[in-house]
Amino acid sequence: MSTALLQPPVARQGPGPIPQQLVDALDVAVSALISRALPGERRAAGVGLGTELAQISPYELGDDVRHIDPAATARTRQPHVRRHVPERALTTWLVLDLSPSMAFGTARRLKADVAEGAALVFGRLGIRRAGSVGLVGFGAGDPHVLAPRGSKPGIVALRRTLGQGVAPDGAQDPEGLAAALRHVGRLARQPGLVVVISDFRDQRHWERPLGSVRIRHATLAVEIGDPREAELPAAGHLALVDPETGARVEIDSSRRRVRERFAALERERRERVASELRRLRVRQVTLSTGDDWLLSLGRQLR
Repeated sequence: MSTALLQPPVARQGPGPIPQQLVDALDVAVSALISRALPGERRAAGVGLGTELAQISPYELGDDVRHIDPAATARTRQPHVRRHVPERALTTWLVLDLSPSMAFGTARRLKADVAEGAALVFGRLGIRRAGSVGLVGFGAGDPHVLAPRGSKPGIVALRRTLGQGVAPDGAQDPEGLAAALRHVGRLARQPGLVVVISDFRDQRHWERPLGSVRIRHATLAVEIGDPREAELPAAGHLALVDPETGARVEIDSSRRRVRERFAALERERRERVASELRRLRVRQVTLSTGDDWLLSLGRQLR
């Protein structure tokens, strides 16, 4: 078959609309995930701005008058201020797959589009309550690191990084995920949330680094797939190119045994990934390019 018939992937469509009200609905589920994994770890020592009252003390020159407590002031006839226990700013780390296989998609979007949407959702949730979001991208050479930032600058920096796209075909890095997780383990000194967003294809030796991250952080694995990765269509002779390695193979997809073997290998691969995540006690969410990924994310998290 002529190489002229091989078409490049469809241009990226982006993740589509991400309504704020849907993101707000996910906040409770993500907060529950964090609280289960990090009980009692988010509160800082000392007093300051926060939601929990630490003490009521006499007003001193320089105290914020907005914190004057009317009841205590009336009772003692001396100005008193409320002092609160501050909440520690939680850092969310996104471990994002930028390998060439993420540029594949045969349904609504490419896998990279769904990954971008998931990263933006967890980025928005991460900057709430004085939080910050950082990113470690893998699969395109050395890990690409975006230092944690909070508020609007954090989201702007995240969007800019996501807009750079994925690695070109043939830029295989089978140890990319493992290296990225080890990098997060060194950078994330305080307990936080680590979200791995990947298709987990052709990645090796990531289990032990992920287990190390899981010990200290709340961890979530978001696996992204495409319908054609699970089932080969009966389309006759096909010339296929592996985006990770650049290797080319020709097959006859009209043969039932070929399609059945293809489906069986993919089931084994996905079951192996799911089994390892269960063994490590890492929560798994699966998203597809053929579904409403945001709705699916919400249903699985809740």
